[in-house]
Amino acid sequence: MNSKRPVNLDLTTIQFPLPALTSITHRITGVILFIGLIFAFWALDTSLSSPEGFAAVKDALAHNFLAKLIAWGLLSALAFHFVAGINHMLMDAGYGVTLEGGVKKAQATVVISAVLVILAGVWVW
Repeated sequence: MNSKRPVNLDLTTIQFPLPALTSITHRITGVILFIGLIFAFWALDTSLSSPEGFAAVKDALAHNFLAKLIAWGLLSALAFHFVAGINHMLMDAGYGVTLEGGVKKAQATVVISAVLVILAGVWVW
């Protein structure tokens, strides 16, 4: 296909609608959760290896800022990914597939996820 139309490769100039941003963020949180499994499995393995390992993980999650930040980040990614996944399942079932419905569901996804992220932060810190 020999098209003479201009091609815009600068993604910073494109204004994505909210449903597109929530869909992209859903994919990003999936990658974050996949990578975060390394830390989660390490903590699980260490905590189950011995009573001293359990105490070390418990102490790290109670007093180490970086461990708390990682835990909060993983819980936040899980919360958004879960809510956005429900949104995608509703779309697959045929609910809210109109433009207005998509925007409203994306707004609900952001609000519910923000509440869950704040609650996760309160729980971790």
